[in-house]
Amino acid sequence: MANLVILTAEEFKALDPLQRQASRRAARQEPLLRVILRTFLQRGGPIPVEDIIAASPDAHPAVLHDALVALDDDDLIRVRDGQIDVAYPFSGAPTPFRVRLSAGERYACCATDALGIAPMVGEPLEITSSCHHCGEPLKFVATPHGVGLDAEGLMVWFGKRGDEGCKAFDSL
Repeated sequence: MANLVILTAEEFKALDPLQRQASRRAARQEPLLRVILRTFLQRGGPIPVEDIIAASPDAHPAVLHDALVALDDDDLIRVRDGQIDVAYPFSGAPTPFRVRLSAGERYACCATDALGIAPMVGEPLEITSSCHHCGEPLKFVATPHGVGLDAEGLMVWFGKRGDEGCKAFDSL
């Protein structure tokens, strides 16, 4: 559903990152994206596009389709094979970043997304992963106000995306 947009270095530098962030925050308040996120939260993913259409009976399917394409183009969700398999911060496919909420276990797209889920949903959760360097298992609690004492000494590393042709990471 998404269109690959190729930019020159000058075009990419000309993008206003603050404007993009504001636009992405505003899009997260749109009813369609909230339905998608709520569905990921309640049951996990991937979510068939038909389920989102069925959950939005007041909207015309063609309008919903166009809205899903726009959300995919804006890199807020990813649609593959008729399913929404990513709705940031959630991944429908297993990743190394698991979060246990009251609704059950879900996968986060990355470590940063895992840390952001507790404030997003307003409840404490448990994050399970492993050290990228040594493979040691990691498990700690995150609350809407930050991480618990059991996260003392843990660090989140930020790196460059390996495959610039892919909006969402296929592996983390």
